[in-house]
Amino acid sequence: MKHDQIIKDIQSELFSRQDLSYRELQVKIIPNIEADSIIGVRTPELRKLAKELLKREELQEFLDVLPHKYFDENQLHAFIISEIKDYDRCISEVERFLPFVDNWATCDQMSPKVFKKHRPELLKKIKQWIGADSTYTIRFGIGMLMQHFLDEDFDQSYPELVAVVRSEEYYVNMMIAWYFATALAKQYETVLPFIESHRLDTWTHNKAIQKSIESYRITPEQKEYLKSLKIKK
Repeated sequence: MKHDQIIKDIQSELFSRQDLSYRELQVKIIPNIEADSIIGVRTPELRKLAKELLKREELQEFLDVLPHKYFDENQLHAFIISEIKDYDRCISEVERFLPFVDNWATCDQMSPKVFKKHRPELLKKIKQWIGADSTYTIRFGIGMLMQHFLDEDFDQSYPELVAVVRSEEYYVNMMIAWYFATALAKQYETVLPFIESHRLDTWTHNKAIQKSIESYRITPEQKEYLKSLKIKK
């Protein structure tokens, strides 16, 4: 088939950049991925390859063939999407790829640069993603809300979007905790009531406090108060 050659080329490139010690680490920290699917290419090498591939006319053939065989192909796919400069095309590729994202690393590596120039449109998409059924679509939505809407574009309704999410999935709840820890660091007064009134489930509540206490952006006084808000099991 037409797309076979670029896929073979890309897989060959990935294996040529394999780092076996790094592969061993990835197998440990991404336990829900089949070990045989991990080649072991370091992130800087993947970013470099993504930029090289963007110059190839037939790149779309690689993006069109989902699911990929290797975890590293998914990582590469995420980095390629992150470099797409046209917002509409970027969103289209994100939405086509999200159903195939099956681990936290690929989910968190995908961070399109063009998003920061299109925040009003992006916010509508974020609300859809957070309301989805898929673990990594929800995680991606919360991650994008954390990345783009905790500074000058912050609104107190945004943490509400995250606080109402209920999930049995570890990787969703971990992202909720990360969101609230970051939100406390950046918008402490507005976000603190979500913790004081126990708006999150117990595990996520305590994890958000733990991550806040570990942050250098939270003052010692704030940390002491947050410790007092931990829920004893």
